[in-house]
Amino acid sequence: MEEYISLSETAELVGKSKETLRRWDKEGVLNAVREPVSNYRVYRKRDVQTLLGTLFNKEVEDTVSNFIEPDNEYSVLELFAGAGGLAIGLERAGIKCRALNEIDKWACQTLRNNRPAWNVLEGDIKEFNFSEFRNEVDVVTGGFPCQAFSYAGKKLGLNDARGTLFYEFARAVQEVNPAICIGENVRGLLSHEQGKTLQGMISILDEIGYNVVPVQVLKAIHYRVPQKRERLILVGIRKDIDLPFSYPKPHKKIYNLKDALKKGSLYNSDVPKSNGAKYPEYKKDILDLVPPKGYWRDLPLELQKEYMGGSFYLGGGKTGMARRIGWDEPSLTLTCSPAQKQTERCHPDETRPFTVREYARIQTFPDDWEFAGSTAQQYKQIGNAVPVNLGQELGYSIVRFLNEYYSSMKN
Repeated sequence: MEEYISLSETAELVGKSKETLRRWDKEGVLNAVREPVSNYRVYRKRDVQTLLGTLFNKEVEDTVSNFIEPDNEYSVLELFAGAGGLAIGLERAGIKCRALNEIDKWACQTLRNNRPAWNVLEGDIKEFNFSEFRNEVDVVTGGFPCQAFSYAGKKLGLNDARGTLFYEFARAVQEVNPAICIGENVRGLLSHEQGKTLQGMISILDEIGYNVVPVQVLKAIHYRVPQKRERLILVGIRKDIDLPFSYPKPHKKIYNLKDALKKGSLYNSDVPKSNGAKYPEYKKDILDLVPPKGYWRDLPLELQKEYMGGSFYLGGGKTGMARRIGWDEPSLTLTCSPAQKQTERCHPDETRPFTVREYARIQTFPDDWEFAGSTAQQYKQIGNAVPVNLGQELGYSIVRFLNEYYSSMKN
């Protein structure tokens, strides 16, 4: 029997907007059909699964390179540093880590174990004064969480944001006075509080002397990361510097799960063995029935209803539920806990979550980067990280900007 899926589910599965799918329909890339009973425009499930393979399995020659050598020795103060994904990426781009602040003790242990020379400032950012780094580092970075502000008057000022972690990020930037600051966040920040939160952040950076470059959401799959992860990047440039900042150019080649876990162009060996979470028996029985690139809609109807409960009758694709990743597609965004019901990311061949080292590979960590703490703590650190390769590509953009800045100062 032919199976069909909706426009919104198809958009979610292939990682494209509904507008793109409508264009593809006109161009013949993926044709919508009329579902026989409802007469709604839907997609044949087999067509979508075939397309998923061809979308990501092209042997594209990658002619794009963002690589650039630093002309000077550049350094970074990193806030909310986590397990070091962004820090390793910047290090690979040639930016030295001057100090890192992180509150999670296991993430701090990870940083110290892997880079004994790094200056890890463990504890709540509110307890630190960063003035000792004033005019000493070139860039301040931070992945602060997305929190609502309380508004006082029309224009949000630094003091109105007190109590939020963005306030602490802005305070650190003010104390350090770097040429450039980089904030990173989830895509949802764009629409948080109808966009007011982001506008508030921009007006605070303006108040402390930084012009914000037009915000961009970078898709990790365009930056040598085998994962459909998106990060919003907020770039502030000190107002006395009149130079443009260019985001890294997207690569043409897209890596998939096979590239992450098998020997190939991303890694020169198969993924090392490691421990990992397990599914409870009832979930394993369910996921045994799901094929690679499949999800809960692949289950028999009665099991769909039983597994999804009330969500079965609600709208939306929910394509992350009971999801088994295929070898020839990138992973969906990894989460902090690999066996949660809403966000299953099942191994293609075995009915289990990805192991710790598989998680790390999907986030492009090097195999010798060891994570401290329990298995659950390790998953949390990796799931929260900026993918290393995305950090490296962003690092090249920072280096290019700083090269131009220091060159302009000599002239």
